[in-house]
Amino acid sequence: MRQRVFELRNAVLRQFAATLAVSSLVVMVGLGGASAQSGTPAPDQGKAAAQPADAAAKDAAQNQRRTDEFAEAAQVINGPAGNPECVWLGRRVVRLMWRDDLDTAFRHLDLYDRFGCPGGHIQAAFRCLTRFGGQIDPKVAETLDSRVHACWINPASQPQQAAASASQPAAPAAANAQPQPAASPSPAASPTPAPPK
Repeated sequence: MRQRVFELRNAVLRQFAATLAVSSLVVMVGLGGASAQSGTPAPDQGKAAAQPADAAAKDAAQNQRRTDEFAEAAQVINGPAGNPECVWLGRRVVRLMWRDDLDTAFRHLDLYDRFGCPGGHIQAAFRCLTRFGGQIDPKVAETLDSRVHACWINPASQPQQAAASASQPAAPAAANAQPQPAASPSPAASPTPAPPK
């Protein structure tokens, strides 16, 4: 009986030793890979250290711009559409609708409604944005963001080119009350005969 107990104990110890050896091997391989990756520092790491300072300055400037936009909206827009939460969610809904991400826009619209923000302002801002469609560069996010903000602040704004061209033809038409006859086409020149040879 004792011999069986010793054999069983030896088998368990051998199994434990094998498991320990395999685990140690896996840990050693993992440490070797990690030390190979963290070898000598690359010369670009000095530049990478300067980038967080630039990123922090950009973030601070962007936060200040957002704060200024919310303050401008609160001053210009009377009522709940000028509240910061309505401005933030409303502009986001309009931007998502422009990008055809309607599922996300509707989820944001639900939040917009929960804050008691006016739904008509989103309609007016999106209508304004569609008038400026040709002036928005899809590759530059800032053009869309600035146009969405401008339409949120003043939904009745018109594109500069369309407003200038619409007002220009209206002035001459009002000055000339009598319609002028259409100009007759000039007669075509007849070919001259070639001289005889």
